[in-house]
Amino acid sequence: MKYLSTRNNNLDLSFFEILFQGLSKDGGLFLPHEWPSIDVSVLKNKTYQEVALEVIYPYVLNEISKNDLKKIIDDSYQSFSHSKIAPVTTIDQNKYILELFYGPTFAFKDYALQFLGNLFKYALPKASKKLTVLGATSGDTGSAAIHAFRGKQDINVFILHPHNRVSEVQRRQMTTIQDDNIFNIAIKGTFDDCQKIVKELFIDEALQQHTSLTAINSINWARLMAQVVYYFWSYLQIDQKEINFIVPSGNFGNVFSANVAKKMGLPINQLHITTNQNDILHSSIKKGLMKKNVVMQTYSPSMDIQVSSNFERQLFESAGRDSESINHIFYEFSKNNSYTFDKDIQNDLQSSYSTTAVSNDETLNAIKKIKEKYNYLADPHTSTGLHVLLEKEESFPWVSLACAHPAKFGDAIEKATGEPPTLPKDLSKLFDKEEKMTILDNNKEVLKSLILKNL
Repeated sequence: MKYLSTRNNNLDLSFFEILFQGLSKDGGLFLPHEWPSIDVSVLKNKTYQEVALEVIYPYVLNEISKNDLKKIIDDSYQSFSHSKIAPVTTIDQNKYILELFYGPTFAFKDYALQFLGNLFKYALPKASKKLTVLGATSGDTGSAAIHAFRGKQDINVFILHPHNRVSEVQRRQMTTIQDDNIFNIAIKGTFDDCQKIVKELFIDEALQQHTSLTAINSINWARLMAQVVYYFWSYLQIDQKEINFIVPSGNFGNVFSANVAKKMGLPINQLHITTNQNDILHSSIKKGLMKKNVVMQTYSPSMDIQVSSNFERQLFESAGRDSESINHIFYEFSKNNSYTFDKDIQNDLQSSYSTTAVSNDETLNAIKKIKEKYNYLADPHTSTGLHVLLEKEESFPWVSLACAHPAKFGDAIEKATGEPPTLPKDLSKLFDKEEKMTILDNNKEVLKSLILKNL
């Protein structure tokens, strides 16, 4: 399998090349030249790990043997606390919840980042490289990445999060890790500011001369590749002719992974995106207007995003894989903070996704209603999806993704239900541990100096 960039479709890179780069030097995101297809029937009665092996293997063909890939996958999911890895819970007729919080940090990011950590562990000795891992997080990616890479040889990890804009549990999951190769950076700004710094540093030639940078955000294709798996897996658990998904979305990686599964042959009928009040994705798809606004703080902080990086991958597909169009779109967007799509792109987006923007009040109300009706406690990101699921007809199977354990967002849960959630043992221990982080101004050069100082 060979890979191109959304901003240069003439590239022909190997999987290991795009794994280590993370982000293309032209500022684009990597995608395979073609989508492999899978006969879903051959996946029946397989374990999660076995499904993962069949789904991922076409993307690393000729670079990782199937036996080696199997070991990477087996190692990645051995610490997950549920025997099914990603169980599907039935709450009503044709209404299901895919629970993605059984990894070490209790969030869906573990499903990709545990795999990515072991993938790097496998690949680095063969490449004779030392890496600087650089990523931005709106809450869950950072802790999942830190737990995946802590203590790993020849890897330094710099994780940026927006200062005072993640939950206390999310922050402590990052800042209580004391390994020498982990650097927690709190940026005085929003997640979009963090993400902008990361992208700027990836194309900083002076920094690249001193270290090999790689990304662990969902801008790294390997992240999405691993997330495709649980869509196939959940379909197999429900065993119906076709399936529909509701996906809470911030950076667009999770729902794009669902669309990749569809391109590979999974019989998905509808993909429904939910956002919070930071509704750029909703506006982009429903109105054809991609417009950057001020980031609002909500009860679902991991979705407090106004510029969704992975949306570029979808636009590339919607524009007929025309990299010139993508360069034009993002040049204009960076200049004007807005862009209106042409009719062809807009029509393709609307045929691929439906959307709902969910307010703060609706988020809390959904938590309360789901708890009262089904005795199911959901975190505030998951509840944006459940807000929509509650209204869906029972004649079609709908699966809504549960993105994180509710205990990670105690304030929102207590506000919605009147009671704080019970903290799992591993989370309650966080409050007894010392925190370590560096608070920096929203400035690329300041972070660059810190990275160079710690090489």
